[in-house]
Amino acid sequence: MIDIVDHGEVRELRMNRPPANALSPEFVTELLRAVEAAPQQEARAIVLSGTPGMFSAGLDVPLLLTLDRSLMTTFWREFYTFMSALAASPIPIAAAITGHAPAGGTVLALFCDWRIAAEGDWKIGLNEVQVGLTLPPVIYCALHRLVGTRHAQSLAVRGLLIAPAQAATLGLVDEVVPADQVVSRAVDWCEGLVKLPRTAMEFTRRKARADLVGYFQHGTEREIEEVSASWWDEETQTALRQMVDRLAKKKV
Repeated sequence: MIDIVDHGEVRELRMNRPPANALSPEFVTELLRAVEAAPQQEARAIVLSGTPGMFSAGLDVPLLLTLDRSLMTTFWREFYTFMSALAASPIPIAAAITGHAPAGGTVLALFCDWRIAAEGDWKIGLNEVQVGLTLPPVIYCALHRLVGTRHAQSLAVRGLLIAPAQAATLGLVDEVVPADQVVSRAVDWCEGLVKLPRTAMEFTRRKARADLVGYFQHGTEREIEEVSASWWDEETQTALRQMVDRLAKKKV
């Protein structure tokens, strides 16, 4: 589900779970292991990319709806572990957003160091509210860190999906480049950091990201329990199943 491409000291983790790189329990675990393994295997930076036109469609809702309460809680716990691993990675991570990145796709990018988006007719954003999901607090904090109070409230509460150019204006992404250059630009950005004096860069980066890492150091277990419980809310379950039905009809 992940293609590994090494660009010298920069390791590209290319998500490849057709058709939409949706986040299943197994996929999240594989991503977590790949992110944790990269620095142990002497990579100095990571590029997290997707396939052309699709970064990640977010949670694999049709699959997750088949899980019982215990398995769903286990999934949320693993997903939080993965977000924490991105936030606390000892090496820089650039998100090469190759296409659509709704909901969980945007979440992955939020916890990276830098976000480079491909130009094109696609959307990014945290649309959880639109499909009946409560936005987890740690994700809202990461959004707020990037775009500030006013834009975070608007984007999150309304569940907006926006175009790459608007995302760049708001600070949700850092750069927008032609689609065929998004991965190479992400690699270039990583190489720029790798070339800096290592001790100074790594120390300063840790200080700069301490607040992001701190979101996961103050008892997330209660939050995980609350997020898991909200998944089973009757209104949420109805909205999610209606969404799945709409998607199924589009495929017919």
